[in-house]
Amino acid sequence: MIAAPMSRDELSLIHRYWSAANYLSVGQIYLLDNPLLREPLRPEHVKPRLLGHWGTTPGLNFIYAHLNRMIAARDLDMIYVCGPGHGGPGMVANTYLEGSYSETYPDISRDAEGLRKLFRQFSFPGGIPSHAAPETPGSIHEGGELGYALVHAFGAALDNPELIVACVIGDGEAETGPLAASWHSNKFLNPAHDGAVLPILHLNGYKIANPTMLARMPPEELRSLLIGYGYEPFLVEGSEPELMHQLMAGTLDAVFDRIHAIQTEARAAGRVDERQRWPMIVLRSPKGWTGPKFVDGRKVEGFWRSHQVPITDARGNAAHLKLLEEWMRSYEPETLFDEAGQLRSELQALAPSGTRRMGANPHANGGQLKRSLKLPDYRNYSLELPCPGGLVAEATRVMGAYLKDVAVLNAQARNFRIMGPDETASNRLDAVFDVTERVWMEPIEPYDVHLARDGRVMEVLSEHLCQGWLEGYLLTGRHGLFSCYEAFIHIVDSMVNQHAKWLKVSREIPWRRPIASLNYLLTSHVWQQDHNGFSHQDPGFLDLIANKKADIGRIYLPPDANTLLWVTDHCLRTYDRINVIVAGKAPAPQWLTGEAAAIHCAAGIGIWEWAGNERPGSEPDVVMACAGDVPTIETLAAVALLRAEMPQITIRVVNVVDLMTLQSHKHHPHGLSDRDFDTLFTQGRPVIFAFHGYPQLIHRLTYDRSNHAGMHVHGYQEEGTTTTPFDMLVLNELDRFHLAIAVIDRLPELGSDASRARQCFRDRLIAHGAYIRAYGEDMPEIRDWRWPHAPSAVGIP
Repeated sequence: MIAAPMSRDELSLIHRYWSAANYLSVGQIYLLDNPLLREPLRPEHVKPRLLGHWGTTPGLNFIYAHLNRMIAARDLDMIYVCGPGHGGPGMVANTYLEGSYSETYPDISRDAEGLRKLFRQFSFPGGIPSHAAPETPGSIHEGGELGYALVHAFGAALDNPELIVACVIGDGEAETGPLAASWHSNKFLNPAHDGAVLPILHLNGYKIANPTMLARMPPEELRSLLIGYGYEPFLVEGSEPELMHQLMAGTLDAVFDRIHAIQTEARAAGRVDERQRWPMIVLRSPKGWTGPKFVDGRKVEGFWRSHQVPITDARGNAAHLKLLEEWMRSYEPETLFDEAGQLRSELQALAPSGTRRMGANPHANGGQLKRSLKLPDYRNYSLELPCPGGLVAEATRVMGAYLKDVAVLNAQARNFRIMGPDETASNRLDAVFDVTERVWMEPIEPYDVHLARDGRVMEVLSEHLCQGWLEGYLLTGRHGLFSCYEAFIHIVDSMVNQHAKWLKVSREIPWRRPIASLNYLLTSHVWQQDHNGFSHQDPGFLDLIANKKADIGRIYLPPDANTLLWVTDHCLRTYDRINVIVAGKAPAPQWLTGEAAAIHCAAGIGIWEWAGNERPGSEPDVVMACAGDVPTIETLAAVALLRAEMPQITIRVVNVVDLMTLQSHKHHPHGLSDRDFDTLFTQGRPVIFAFHGYPQLIHRLTYDRSNHAGMHVHGYQEEGTTTTPFDMLVLNELDRFHLAIAVIDRLPELGSDASRARQCFRDRLIAHGAYIRAYGEDMPEIRDWRWPHAPSAVGIP
């Protein structure tokens, strides 16, 4: 038992402060008017729809009050990550009590009228949401979808040596997969250079209607689990407020002493020889603590019935109304607020001041702290091309050389990291290991490669952790890139949804400053996963991003290394976006010089005059469009076939880098006007579109274009297996032969010559099938194909 650290006066003050937070929390859930109960509570004072969550809230308030004590006593730089974000009333209540809420929203003043508005707005039309949403000062984590609190906390602490991130983890959230993996984040936290994370596992015993596993686990088994994760657990358990206050205060004193000792030792030595055992707290308190013990004869406090609204009919049931008033008066509001409705001065004095208040900490509004990345001139990494298709290179390897120098230029600022699930080298970004290492706090063997206590690369075989670390890093003002196999980025689909929602709302809040964009490199993509098979083949992440708000989502499909360089540089300069770059890592023909790539990418879409054979002043017979590196190769190969077999066909080649240019400018800021779209795609000529992803996405983006009916899209048809690269294309009818046949089939005026060419292409498909089954690889004419029209290239600087 930790000795009582607080005097009787200190104990009384902190208990009253906690009571004030609980009172405000209940008031937000229930009341429209009469905020200080200056008159008897009447039905019209109660909201007609009772929305919110009480059960977790008193525990959140208890923690907040005690963290305030630590901040004030030790001048700590701290933010609060509220995992049980449905306890939003508590987060709002505490920022209101400390004054940061009224500074952010002056209309919610610190008086009786401000209290009335504070209560009325909560979960009310035209008001604020029920969770710790972007509208909540001090929040970087809404906590609506559970599982990501702890990983966000660790992301926030990276490269923030003075910051302490207190992270409350509900015992319900602790049952989720991402949270279970997040405990291992301590294996990546360097006390010499990073901040600290204080996990507070809040065991109140219940979820919505069931007990929680960790709360029912035998105490020694739970302790062993947490020790096994690498933590030093401190237990705070009970329900009697006076004892709990003293126990929590003493525990926090011990915990912060331990954090200080870990950091001081590491920073004095200038290095870290082994992973430290960081402290954490297990807080076991009743769900719905201080609320009604029974309602209608049924247990509420300390049970799942307190999860949401314990008293359900205070407006229409006199007994419920009386119980609500008794509950609220039990906090003695007259001792907490003065005649004007202000928090009494002795209680105001408990809160930290200025930016030490957790609701005013600039780390929780990371855009205030962000510093632009120092970026090298991407043009210095451009490949020199003798002609289109005249060079073969690995696009992502070229990108890796650029990223290496991004890491160098920002090494001192320590504001850039690369995340990936054990794929940095696999994805050909290993040039970064010339200048930095993978962070690793576990033992390092002499034969290990590129592992170190410090580094700009973080790799763990959990896409959830990569995503969550990066989100926490970005939300607190830094920059980064997430490199991932395309098929497995789906693992974090739901996390992306939540981040997109956060960005959408944040952009509408004037005081929320822009943060660096969430940048993805998706490689080892669907058309280069022939060796791993069907499970590794899925381009559907593009559909997910296309569904997001137009000012949030961006999708880039650079066809070669020089366009990839431009796109990467562009994305690293943007804010408040979700940028998805899809690029292959395999050796492939290179098409555009650096200068041509810049012009093409700036437009996002364009005609490759050198690839087509249309006649000036007249429309082509067909438009062959492509988006994606492999579809571009197949389109150009199909053009070469047609120009050889059917030279009378006039062809226009359109390449798309920025997928959202296809959408109307009425729907997306990058979208083309109808006039510009028709200039590229014509109003009536057939369009054969080779697309990297699912064909339906192109149809969705172009549904209101004048020539939509003439657009025939080839893409991924959910066909795949372990086979050859070209056979993957054939299975999905995205190969050059199917594309060439599609052109012929859309030009009935071609006559008998078309039949001969069509049969030729069909024969090549038959020959392909026979060859791969006989030899296990693609035909030489496929493997060794090169663009045959290079000498007549036009428009290539």
